[in-house]
Amino acid sequence: MKLIYASVLPMILVRALQMNIQFMGRILNRQLGDAMPAILGQYAEGQPTGGLFYYLAPIQSPQDWMFFINEGGANTPLEIMTRVSIDLTIMVVGGAIFAIFWVKTTNMGPAATAQQIHGSGMQIPGFRQNVRSIERVLDQYIPQVTVIGGALVGLLAVAANMLGTIGGVTGTGLLLTVSITYKLYEEIAEEQLMEMHPMMRQMFGS
Repeated sequence: MKLIYASVLPMILVRALQMNIQFMGRILNRQLGDAMPAILGQYAEGQPTGGLFYYLAPIQSPQDWMFFINEGGANTPLEIMTRVSIDLTIMVVGGAIFAIFWVKTTNMGPAATAQQIHGSGMQIPGFRQNVRSIERVLDQYIPQVTVIGGALVGLLAVAANMLGTIGGVTGTGLLLTVSITYKLYEEIAEEQLMEMHPMMRQMFGS
């Protein structure tokens, strides 16, 4: 069982939610202008510099948080570190929540996985060959791995954005690229395995 069980797709959902919040902030700023309450947001050149929408804005690059190299910035170190902490919390907690949601909606939960294992004729050593026994075993691992994996991917995404990546891509985009590439490698390896051992087709459900 993989540590990153729900893949990195839940991270896209979290970032999409953050982007929608920022989009709403820009609309309010355009409509209200100077009448917009400072507690909601303060904007300069279309970018939030204070208020709620500033703290909810994701960290996109090292320049967003390295206050020691941007001494002339409009925000204090405390404000910047608060923004980093909020972004990290959103990604870790949101990643875990959306990972659980993703597993349940894509038939990757204990019940669906137990049905797949039982249907392929496989058996867990030391347990009866029935769906309920397999489900009880999987229920001890899948929920925990889902939460840990979702939180870990959120942490990696924020760390990649904070440290910067080659080409200036986002941490989420980098993780998604690696995930897709590795998935393609697994599918190629699976095809080669089934060609070498035709009986494996029944095990994989082909």
